[in-house]
Amino acid sequence: MDMSQKSVPRSASKERTTAETAIRVQWVLDGAGQNTIQTSIPFLDHMLNLLGKHGFFDLVVEAKGDIEIDDHHTIEDIGIVMGQVLNQALGGKEGIARFGFASVPLDETLAQVTVDLSGRPYLVYNVSLPTRYIKSFDLGLFEDFFQAFVSQGGLNLHVNVIYGRNPHHIMEAVFKALAKALDQAVRREDRISGVLSTKGLL
Repeated sequence: MDMSQKSVPRSASKERTTAETAIRVQWVLDGAGQNTIQTSIPFLDHMLNLLGKHGFFDLVVEAKGDIEIDDHHTIEDIGIVMGQVLNQALGGKEGIARFGFASVPLDETLAQVTVDLSGRPYLVYNVSLPTRYIKSFDLGLFEDFFQAFVSQGGLNLHVNVIYGRNPHHIMEAVFKALAKALDQAVRREDRISGVLSTKGLL
């Protein structure tokens, strides 16, 4: 790897506006966990803050959507834009570790997340929730978020909750594990020349 490239922080940003939502995302992969998250959905804000903090990403996510109707459009569209921005920030993926895995406990809960920045979108989502709702927020919408994120980000993502009782703990452990797995996968490795693939392309 060109050592001059290693010192340059990788980042990207994008704005996307539809009749239903207006989203702005900025993502610095080589950051310090400094985040500005304002989605108008408090529990989502909490989860995205965890992603930035524990992944050492500098993350800006600003969103306005038709949440008076439903949270679905806003959450899915945020996933779309975050996936696009991640893919853009990775560029040609030269020198990245590509794979990441994290197993994160939170009290009674254990979540495991595995990532492959392969360019081939695929989601495995094994998350059993004792209840779908925290206050009025539907936790089931996170599967739609992850599907959009994976589809646009071009990554293979396996989310497995091994056990857990508290739905807040379950989702928090998932996002912390995602943060740690992504941090590993995007990390630049001096031993890698080009991309980590026998095909020569990711």
